[in-house]
Amino acid sequence: MKLSERQEQIIELVKANEPITSEAIAKELGLTRSAIRPDLSILTMTGILQARPKVGYVCMRNSSKNSSSGEIRKIRVRDIMSKPVLVKEETPVYEAILTLFLNDAGTLFIENDGVLLGAVSRKDFIKMAMGTADMHRVPVGIIMTRMPNIIWVSEDDSAFVAAKKIIEHQVDSLPVIRREGVDGKEVLKIVGKISKTTITGIFVKLGEDE
Repeated sequence: MKLSERQEQIIELVKANEPITSEAIAKELGLTRSAIRPDLSILTMTGILQARPKVGYVCMRNSSKNSSSGEIRKIRVRDIMSKPVLVKEETPVYEAILTLFLNDAGTLFIENDGVLLGAVSRKDFIKMAMGTADMHRVPVGIIMTRMPNIIWVSEDDSAFVAAKKIIEHQVDSLPVIRREGVDGKEVLKIVGKISKTTITGIFVKLGEDE
């Protein structure tokens, strides 16, 4: 996996002028700060650069076009996860469908006091709609896939692990889980989600050559 030409330019600028601010980097490249923000995010998440508040960016190690192979393994799920769309087990299927589309999500996660109980995908809702059951009365818990049959990742897992699970299990998104002890028992709290779109964006950004 290769760094883009612009990312290599940014690294060389930081090496020669560290610490250097994002404004100065953008000016040297003849670009806006917003244009280079994704590149700086990738370089900091992969540990090539470090952002120091009120100081600027510094280079943590040498890099070349081939040195970023495996960098995706260094990106932690906690750094890229987003907020999950959650509903209760007793939520009517009709309301769950509205929640799904209003949030432009591919999967709804079912929880109780933050504990993950299951998940429902768009495919599940389509199957339900093709049947004869009353969607206004049937609770989403009836059609959800229940734990422990949900594939999940933890905050400490790498983006590579998440990507591999998404591909292997052919799902749109994964819940991000944190193990916690409640009343002497271990429970799985849902704290985020990581989607196919998020993973794809990272792989594209790391691999593109501009």
